[in-house]
Amino acid sequence: MKKRQFMLALHLTKGIGRAREAVIIQRIEAKQAPESYPWSVTALAFVLGSEMDAAFFANLASAYQEALKQAPQYQEDYLTYFDDDYPERLRQIYQPPLVFFYKGDRRALTLPALAVVGTRTATPYGLEVIRQFIPELVNQGIAIVSGLAKGIDVMAHQATFAAGGVPIAVIGSGIGRTYPKQHQYLQEEVGQQGLLISEYPKATPPHRAHFPERNRIIAGLAQATLVVEAKGRSGSLITANAALQNNRDVLAVFGSIFSAESAGCHDLIAAGARPVCSVKELLEAVNFMTGN
Repeated sequence: MKKRQFMLALHLTKGIGRAREAVIIQRIEAKQAPESYPWSVTALAFVLGSEMDAAFFANLASAYQEALKQAPQYQEDYLTYFDDDYPERLRQIYQPPLVFFYKGDRRALTLPALAVVGTRTATPYGLEVIRQFIPELVNQGIAIVSGLAKGIDVMAHQATFAAGGVPIAVIGSGIGRTYPKQHQYLQEEVGQQGLLISEYPKATPPHRAHFPERNRIIAGLAQATLVVEAKGRSGSLITANAALQNNRDVLAVFGSIFSAESAGCHDLIAAGARPVCSVKELLEAVNFMTGN
């Protein structure tokens, strides 16, 4: 079995989550894992290095054997952490995905990128910020990364298309599923003209836990994250925190002190995020002008 097929098999094994995948990556890089594939179930347990009760080990062994059968027949496009064209920015994050699936042109991953995120209940002010900022960012050759959620995310993708730019969407379901349903056409368009990415196999339905997990990938693919509008408790703040955790710039747009949709942005600014009022400030803040 080829190494990339084996990585896919590990990723498809129920019971191996992102924390255990991170351990596998570390052990392989440290040459503390077998170099021939596939591993035996015993070798897998040794590499994972965590205590397992008998029931969990039995379930893991069964799921692993099933995944080994599935991986060579898998049709969906994917990249593994050990592929040459896996994006370096994503390799650098905490718990990078061992495997992610994609649809579209993966050359988008070589472009400078900005994550643009915000509330699902965007105000006219937030949408106007998107309309003003995105065309200038696209003119600088910057790809726009977001999550295909309602509100700011979907507006960022639409504005990127309108400006002739490259949208990258990271979703919380498999590429064969759409959430929310009304974004199906836009999701297909991203997969055709930009790049659609998911950590989950094609038929995987959306799940509440998937969205915080995908947020680390949104932040990880970009050199910086821009929060346009966010409530005090918002998924956008999870993305911002993931960016900060990985030493990426976080920028936030000022809003009205009377708007609940800007409270999260103001909290970020108070905590040290860079406030931006114009595209020029944004570009200068993260040094996009030089492509760094």
